[in-house]
Amino acid sequence: MDSSSTSNFSPGASLLKRNSNDVGWEYGILYDSKNPDRVKCKLCGKEMGGGVYRIKEHIAHRKGNVSSCPRSTKEDQFKCMKAILEAKNKKRKMKREADMFSLEVYEQNREDDSDEDPMDKFVMAVTTEDSLGGETGQENTNDVVSEERMRALHQSCGRWIYQSGIPFNVIESDSFRSFCEALGRFGPGWVPPSQCELRETLLKEEEEIIKEKLKSLEVEREQNGCSVLIDRWSDTKKNIMNLCVNSRGGTCFVSSKEVSKEPQTGKFIFEYVDKCIEDVGVEKVVQVITDSAENNLAAAKMLKEKRPGIFWSTCAADTVKLMLEDIVKLPKISKYIDKAKAVTMFIYGHEKTLAMMRCHTKERDIVRPGVTRFATTFLTLQRLLEKKEQLRFMFVSDEWERCKDSNYVKGRSAYYTCLSPAFWDGVKRVVKVLEPLVKVLRMVDGEKRPSMGFIYGELVEAKRSIKAATNNLERYYQPILDIIDENIKGRLDSPLHLTAYLLNPFYFYNEPPIQLDGTLMTSFLNCVETFYHGEFEKQDKAVDEFRMYQDKDGFFGTPYALRGCEQNIDEFDPEHWWSIYGVTGPSLETLAMKILSLTSSSSGCQRNWSTFEEIHKSERNRLDTDQMNSLVYVQFNSKLFNKRKRIKEENADVLVQGDEEHVEEWFAELDQAGEEDERIDEDGGDYPFHIEFESEDEQV
Repeated sequence: MDSSSTSNFSPGASLLKRNSNDVGWEYGILYDSKNPDRVKCKLCGKEMGGGVYRIKEHIAHRKGNVSSCPRSTKEDQFKCMKAILEAKNKKRKMKREADMFSLEVYEQNREDDSDEDPMDKFVMAVTTEDSLGGETGQENTNDVVSEERMRALHQSCGRWIYQSGIPFNVIESDSFRSFCEALGRFGPGWVPPSQCELRETLLKEEEEIIKEKLKSLEVEREQNGCSVLIDRWSDTKKNIMNLCVNSRGGTCFVSSKEVSKEPQTGKFIFEYVDKCIEDVGVEKVVQVITDSAENNLAAAKMLKEKRPGIFWSTCAADTVKLMLEDIVKLPKISKYIDKAKAVTMFIYGHEKTLAMMRCHTKERDIVRPGVTRFATTFLTLQRLLEKKEQLRFMFVSDEWERCKDSNYVKGRSAYYTCLSPAFWDGVKRVVKVLEPLVKVLRMVDGEKRPSMGFIYGELVEAKRSIKAATNNLERYYQPILDIIDENIKGRLDSPLHLTAYLLNPFYFYNEPPIQLDGTLMTSFLNCVETFYHGEFEKQDKAVDEFRMYQDKDGFFGTPYALRGCEQNIDEFDPEHWWSIYGVTGPSLETLAMKILSLTSSSSGCQRNWSTFEEIHKSERNRLDTDQMNSLVYVQFNSKLFNKRKRIKEENADVLVQGDEEHVEEWFAELDQAGEEDERIDEDGGDYPFHIEFESEDEQV
């Protein structure tokens, strides 16, 4: 041992003695008679708790619980580490012997206790809430398991994920973490289920668990009604139609159908939807939502004849996306998008420029993948504005001057574009023009709250915002408003949509002119006739009670009711408002609460088609039809639960859920001629270059 081991203590120091042969006492001493766990290092004089074990960790430089001793030699470190590992091995051996004894007791008692599940003696029940929400009752892993074992465990988990091609985000799923907790509590000897169990027993059990979780939604459907959502998915081999049901509590998957060999006529779609309505309950279904394809419209007419009390609506999310796709094609908007694409395509097309950009933006990409091509466009324009100063600085830096890519035709074009004030002003105004409709898209595409009562009103507000964004210049805003109105017509101006707008007190009481709109009143009367089809007494009552709602009679006119309508739109819940103040008009209250609890979009049905891509790939073709349907039912609904939780609790942006597919679409417009010009320039060709700066009056 180092000769300095006693240098910190005087010969006459009164030291406490510990009767033990542990190697740790060669390096540590007890110094506090009142606390036998307090020890002091003989080498450096550090005081610590934890007894002789901490001294050995301190000397061995074992990180995690105590700092390393600066004076311990390699020999000292080896000696203490060896002692620690020997103690660990001894403890493991004792645990294995105890486990073997427990198994012997289990085998001995199994015959005697045939009525009792013997595994209950060894396994604790585990739920997701237990495993994720509170204490696990386990000791700190650093106190029980060596770092080497922990690393080996992580490597084993990673190897399974890598070799099986499992997405890395599975690590974040609640179900995987719950499984890990359950496996840890079970201990050694666990045997994975067989393929047969996974295909049959366990799959059926999980399907029943999912059905049990969905029962809570059935109660909500009884009270506020629901929507049937229909959508179709296809690839080169399969064509699948699926049905979901949405209520205020969220969307759930009902069934899917292989339709590759079926003619998808209006009659076929009608029969499929009608069967779903019967299964869910005719009295619960308020509307059916599809896209605006001709076969769906034909099915809508057939449903109207058989079930005149059910509405058929067009998906609002699809309609808003069509608006945005047409708007970005307008010349005064598309030219700035094209220039932005040219800049990003040049930067991402060269290794040096890409590395340079990421260095200046602190590893933040300027192209952001979204759920659709338009979402990628909008999010990328936003990111460009966010990183404007960094990009401008990049193009005037010495590093850019030294970069050979700066001499290319497209390099010079990107340089002048990013230094053009007119370009940045144009991008800013494009974002300002598109943002109101993007806000509407986020509302209808998410499931934070029912959107039927807000879709028409927010489109009206979006048109006002677009006028303001263009400085109320008609030559700029009118083409955009024409596109919006053209897409609304026949899709989002149905009696159901307009009645929801009229019965939302947030708009009705804060915008008095809508009370005088004859079109809205006509739509309201048509909606009442459909909702209370054949019930003439209820129809008359609902119309009479609307006058009370309009005149603010009864509870409608109380200060509480009127103040409630002055909330922020993101906080206002019209269905809740009617549940409190609608008792003045019970027939109108029932109509309002059911309509305002509806969704306006089939997005919940559309956004999980990746489930079908995984399940219907060739490796799974050996599953029979029932197994396939059960697997889709379990996976689809589980993903919907997780998606809804993420959107509601984490306030996730429904636009930012895309992948590289839409980034590739962003770059797909790189024309062949441009590629050839750049290759010639790389070979030393001398090409004339000219950049046109936009004048202020050319901007959007």
